[in-house]
Amino acid sequence: MTHTGPVIDVHLILRRGDEILLSQRGGSYGHGLWHAPSGKLDPGETVTAAAVREASEETGVVVDPDHIRLVHTVHHHQGDGAPGRIGFFFEATEWENEPINREPDKCLRLAWFAVHGLPEELIPYPEAGLRGYLDGNTGLTVHGWPSGSVRRS
Repeated sequence: MTHTGPVIDVHLILRRGDEILLSQRGGSYGHGLWHAPSGKLDPGETVTAAAVREASEETGVVVDPDHIRLVHTVHHHQGDGAPGRIGFFFEATEWENEPINREPDKCLRLAWFAVHGLPEELIPYPEAGLRGYLDGNTGLTVHGWPSGSVRRS
């Protein structure tokens, strides 16, 4: 039996006072829905390096990996026999450059949203991490798993 471990994702919440930057998906997955700059961990890369790389690739901002902090983690079940995903959500409050859409083939637009006025059209998995962060829950959200699959000790 082949075991495939979870996919590791990183999400970088760029926060400017009471606003956060979100991008609107342009690809087939989640088309038109919003999420924070994010992507998958590359082999040999730390989660902090991946978070700042993804933010740079998607928005052009330059973030010092020493100036981000882990604010939430999500263990997501995507169903269909696919491996789960573990998403690390980081916050950055300082960076260089104004955010721009550097991936117009994947992103319709970038926009700032008040933390208490997020769009309703969020991708559910990243939304779980954003809500956990905004609710002050610095721990873990288990998202999308069928009832009964979460073992309790």
